[in-house]
Amino acid sequence: MSGPKHYFALHSKILQALPYVQIEEMTVRLLQAYDEGRTVFLFGNGGSAALASHFACDLGKGTLAANGSKRFRALALTDNLPLITAWANDRSYDDIFAEQLRNLAAPGDIAFAISGSGNSANVLRALEVARSSACTTMGITGYSGGKMKSLCDWCVIVPSNNMQVIEDFHLSVCHALFTSLCSQIHQFPQLAVAAGR
Repeated sequence: MSGPKHYFALHSKILQALPYVQIEEMTVRLLQAYDEGRTVFLFGNGGSAALASHFACDLGKGTLAANGSKRFRALALTDNLPLITAWANDRSYDDIFAEQLRNLAAPGDIAFAISGSGNSANVLRALEVARSSACTTMGITGYSGGKMKSLCDWCVIVPSNNMQVIEDFHLSVCHALFTSLCSQIHQFPQLAVAAGR
């Protein structure tokens, strides 16, 4: 069976099986990063690169209240094409995100990886650099999580083997995180995250 109806039928099954506890925990950690003035670095390939840019935009601009508020520090490592091509040409495509993190990441920052398979070499290398830099590592992936799963402190695995469905839910997870963060930031503009204190 194939066609649009079958495709959308897959969504209802996955919706019931999403790891909601992990998504909630990621919200708490992102909120803590916001409170502490940490930077969130986002990265991925292809459609995941587009989502990294999209989510960085949501975090950096969309979280602002109408009357202004504290800024969310978010940067997509997918957006500087001259730098990406320089690292790819002079070193390796596997280094395009890792080398940017070597320049920018500080302890306590968040490396947010996006990979449908969880096995993209440049994403894995960036997570390794992030961990060695004492960053918190987060990720969203699909299938069984791939190698990325073991490199993330928190990892949302969309339980599907269909890349298009995985990407649909990756966007939904990012929008769920964004919506929850906005709600809490705007309700408590002088935020002091209680978790872990």
